[in-house]
Amino acid sequence: MTPSTIAQLIDSPAAPSYEWLWTHYKWMHQHPELSLEEEHTAAYIQRVLHDFDCEVKTGIGGHGIVAIFRNGEGPTALMRADFDGLPVTEATGADYASLNEGCMHACGHDVHTTALLGACKLLDAVRPSWSGTFIALFQPAEEVTQGASMMLADGLGELIPRPDVCFGQHILPGPAGTVFTTAGPAAAACDTLTITIHGRSSHGSMPHLGVDPTIVAAHIILRLQCIVGREVYPGDFAVITVGKLRAGTRNNIVPETAELVLNTRFYDEEVRDRCYRSIERVVKAECEASACPAEPEIVYSAHGELTDNSPEVFDTIRPVFDAAFGQRSQDATPWTASDDFSEIPRHFGAPYVYWTLGMTPQEVWDADPAAAPSNHQPDFLPDPQPTLTAAWQAAALAPLSYLAK
Repeated sequence: MTPSTIAQLIDSPAAPSYEWLWTHYKWMHQHPELSLEEEHTAAYIQRVLHDFDCEVKTGIGGHGIVAIFRNGEGPTALMRADFDGLPVTEATGADYASLNEGCMHACGHDVHTTALLGACKLLDAVRPSWSGTFIALFQPAEEVTQGASMMLADGLGELIPRPDVCFGQHILPGPAGTVFTTAGPAAAACDTLTITIHGRSSHGSMPHLGVDPTIVAAHIILRLQCIVGREVYPGDFAVITVGKLRAGTRNNIVPETAELVLNTRFYDEEVRDRCYRSIERVVKAECEASACPAEPEIVYSAHGELTDNSPEVFDTIRPVFDAAFGQRSQDATPWTASDDFSEIPRHFGAPYVYWTLGMTPQEVWDADPAAAPSNHQPDFLPDPQPTLTAAWQAAALAPLSYLAK
């Protein structure tokens, strides 16, 4: 098939209607669950999948699910969606807002999941138009960058056919219904660094008898920003954010320890490694300069690999997206956020493309793009119809670019 004829498959009478999409999206938006606790969401996804002719496997790495659509000889294409929520209290004012207090879909995973269910509905219905194997992978715990690795550790590689190509997508601020694709870096690599600084406690009135770890932490925070500003080539991308500083219990006690928790983002592993050497150098040097009684502790966690799109896969799906979405198919710039999606294709040695979709109401975007609510904010709310429509269509068209006869 040509890109145009593949694109026409989304116009099939069997394609999911907006009402069908809205029903599932509304339920998910109203019933978000935190990472590692997605029991009811997983059960809902399973109920929808039972309407299709596919092999469903559940409980993979916690609440992970795969649906395998076998349709004769041909390649195997995998499409992934994440479905965990965030510990954020919704403030959108929507009449379908979260019913689970203190938890909301503030990152759009409800859209991703609805879109993949829509892709399942289409591919199940248009089997004469494609051959091979389609795998729909529903992943939990993306927000804590554990879901992909947990599914792999629980034997995902033995439970599904090896994919020849993998896909993932994510909504973000931008004109609703616009699909952004690129070859090369698409989302940043990330890590969490937890730094424990050891001081010596004393009475607040006698600070000369102690070693104050909060002062050490303050110096470290300032020096860390100099790493990005003075040690990283201006053309490279690096982010070092101190998201948490914890020290002390009383105003008149010099604390025993201080803890810094860092979030880092990079597009290049060499830049990342150089920055980590600098972080460790700065932390140890500041502790030495303040005569801390013990070496600082630096623990790395929540690792996310670089999402680095295959140029060959991009060249295959982009003409199909262009044919389907016209001017709403646009070039992407690398996203500074991160996702653990790429751990799955990396495990299988499969090429992949991860794209983003705009979700902001057009009038809001036209008025002031900088003011548009962003992911993880309590007022983050996709414009449903254009966002859900573009999301399910992209989720179906990417695998069909390889599976269509």
